[in-house]
Amino acid sequence: MAIPDFQSIMLPLLRLAARHGTEISTNNVIETLAQELGLSQDDLQEKLPSGTQLTFVNRVSWAVTHLKKAGLLEPTRRGFYRITLRGQELLAKPPDKIDVKFLEQYPEFLAFKGLKGTRSVRSNADATSDNLNLEATNATPLESLEAAYENLRDELAEELLAKLKTVTPSYFERIVVELLVKMGYGGSRSDAGRAIGRSGDGGIDGIIKEDKLGLDVVYIQAKRWDSNAVGRPDVMQFAGALQLQHANKGIFITTSRFTEEARTYVAQIGSKIVLIDGAQLADLMIDHDVGVSIVSLYPVKRIDSDFFNEAI
Repeated sequence: MAIPDFQSIMLPLLRLAARHGTEISTNNVIETLAQELGLSQDDLQEKLPSGTQLTFVNRVSWAVTHLKKAGLLEPTRRGFYRITLRGQELLAKPPDKIDVKFLEQYPEFLAFKGLKGTRSVRSNADATSDNLNLEATNATPLESLEAAYENLRDELAEELLAKLKTVTPSYFERIVVELLVKMGYGGSRSDAGRAIGRSGDGGIDGIIKEDKLGLDVVYIQAKRWDSNAVGRPDVMQFAGALQLQHANKGIFITTSRFTEEARTYVAQIGSKIVLIDGAQLADLMIDHDVGVSIVSLYPVKRIDSDFFNEAI
């Protein structure tokens, strides 16, 4: 089943804390709630887009934070907390759901919500502002931040791919070389630059070293196409060119896409050919800072618990 949003987790979490009475740990909450909610192992392994944290752990953590800020839970020691008298009184006549709007009845929570960084962000003509509105999206602050980042990245990828389709074929080959060098191929730009375009064999646009020592080479085909898909015949021609060179490693890169028949063919032959379509090409260029530049950085920090350990 889908992982519940952090607001849907708050009521069952508070009930769980009430059953334990004295105190309960975050790890215990995560394990018990996962069972009660019927989450599978695949659900529990799901991560945020950045891959830095498990989605369910993130949502439980923010549910705990909101309940604490509303005075329904209180910390007892590191990683442990218990239900407060206010929380017990609430469960005596439990609501159907505890969400952000419900918690606004508590002054302490309103003070927390008014802190810089927790407000909903509004600006004229800012279509992404709702990403930071927790009531609208049911997302945790970290999920909202990552969702906004993913939106910006998707827009950049589309813009980058559109730009690639306007360059000349020769310049596109140079961009491919730059990317492969950034990824660790080719040894140096000068080596790669001499290799690209040197072959002239049918179906091959260039050759690049697989590693800095040049123990093996990888053959390249780069097609700057607009919308036409690269089909099986084009890939077969490239595979045939590899055989003529007694090579078995190749990279076929296009700004377009590959047909299903082309991908099936590559999976069936002996030669190792990697197909990189326009979407993947744009992602690789963003990941390796090719054709893009950093505008802003927003580090996400957390408390260093070891720093405050007086026993050290």
